[in-house]
Amino acid sequence: MYVESAICPKRKVTRMEMSTSRLGHALSTQNVCPRGQAIKLLPLLCGNTKPYSIITERKRFYEDVSISKAEGGSFEINLDRRKMKTPGGKLFTAPNEALAIAVANEWDTQKDTLKFYCMHLTTLCNTALDNPTLRSKDQMITAALKYLETDTLCYRVDEPPSLVELQNNEWNPVLNWIEDRYNVVIGSSTSILGPDIPQTTIDTFRQHLSSYNFWSLIGLEFVITQLKSVVLAFALVDKHITVEQAVLLSRLEEEFQIGHWGNVEWAHDVDLYELRSRTAAGALFVHFSSESSTVKRKIMQG
Repeated sequence: MYVESAICPKRKVTRMEMSTSRLGHALSTQNVCPRGQAIKLLPLLCGNTKPYSIITERKRFYEDVSISKAEGGSFEINLDRRKMKTPGGKLFTAPNEALAIAVANEWDTQKDTLKFYCMHLTTLCNTALDNPTLRSKDQMITAALKYLETDTLCYRVDEPPSLVELQNNEWNPVLNWIEDRYNVVIGSSTSILGPDIPQTTIDTFRQHLSSYNFWSLIGLEFVITQLKSVVLAFALVDKHITVEQAVLLSRLEEEFQIGHWGNVEWAHDVDLYELRSRTAAGALFVHFSSESSTVKRKIMQG
């Protein structure tokens, strides 16, 4: 399975009213109890890649999971001593032990049925190894920066007053932080065209993104597409905000609407849990892909 590429960023706009007190409580919540299963990630198909079956579930066919060191310092994942391969037929390798352990743990924690749509780290590794759309780093950076033009935190409403106040109170601190952190100007706007992002800001962010390696960019772009926000993605990767905060801030208007109209409880829980799962996996992938030290412990102790 591969992750979807960031080509056409979209953003939903809701302007329904609710009390600010309920959302204020929601933003401080740290735990969500899932009531359903995750939504599958659709693979990308490219004319230059090998065709493969779109399998979302499969009966578990192995007993043990382990990792082994390969040539060049990378690590392989072994299922009953058989080496894993990518959907494109390449040998599955992780660039360091930390990421290899995390991927192996995804496979080891699967029960009788393998649910591939829940195995986000494996999916991200497949995307990095096979690169099914044959994109370069520059193309990935350009695609990621497209989200800055429609960043969730940059689009504001001018009514109702309670939502205007909520956006200012919750979004402005993060927006001010990133402007100070990178010495840039972003701003916000109530216009459908959004704010006019200065070219110097785009250039600064492009230079920053260029400092990431290819694997880390895969993860960072994945986080950006989940949150529909470059600002929130940077704040999360820099550990300025938590995964829970990033997700709820990205869903500010949706939570506002739910507070006014109510919600289908199980559907809301599933959607929120799955977004948190994907966002957390993407952030971990960025950090693991940048990890150079060796993890001094064995995998799958029990």
